[in-house]
Amino acid sequence: MASSNSKSTNQTARQIFKILLTNPRIKVLWVKAHAGNIGNERADQLEKDAMQHGKPDSLTKLPKPHIKGLLRKSMLEEWQTSWKNGDTGRKIYNIMPSVSFRPTNWIKEDVIFFSQHGPFPAYLKRFHLSDSDYCSCGGIGTALRYATECILTVSWHMRKPVSNNEQEWLKRVANNLVCRHKIRRIVMFISENRDLFRPP
Repeated sequence: MASSNSKSTNQTARQIFKILLTNPRIKVLWVKAHAGNIGNERADQLEKDAMQHGKPDSLTKLPKPHIKGLLRKSMLEEWQTSWKNGDTGRKIYNIMPSVSFRPTNWIKEDVIFFSQHGPFPAYLKRFHLSDSDYCSCGGIGTALRYATECILTVSWHMRKPVSNNEQEWLKRVANNLVCRHKIRRIVMFISENRDLFRPP
């Protein structure tokens, strides 16, 4: 029994041992279980309650790295559930469905392009920041159009995705550093020359 061992490192056992030393009239005896002993029956009931309600039955200290690991795992699971079931950020979720504590190598222009929240006429019109969603080139000014077919950004064009395959195209572009450099140049060019993209 841990409480009778004076060298035990268990905090609860050490407290019990100290109480036994300072109170020599207390005797520790083995008692048969379920034999009608009121104190033993009460101890059994408290143990069952603690097991059912998740209360710890001892004050054993866990190592800090272990606790940090448990908290990290719990936070990651909660974050993943929130990200999966959320209503916002769905464009980014479709590209990055899994959360991670590791930083991504995305910069501001990457976020602007893949979230499609930026200096694009379609976005500005959607949020009533512009009267038109058209670009001066004559088409609707979306991030995809600037990356694949607008004549004002032809220097950085990539092959246009086939219809209904835009999501897969975005994933491939997001994972290709050469394509991401083109995306960054497009976003910077539009940001620096907004008047050029406004419809007449």
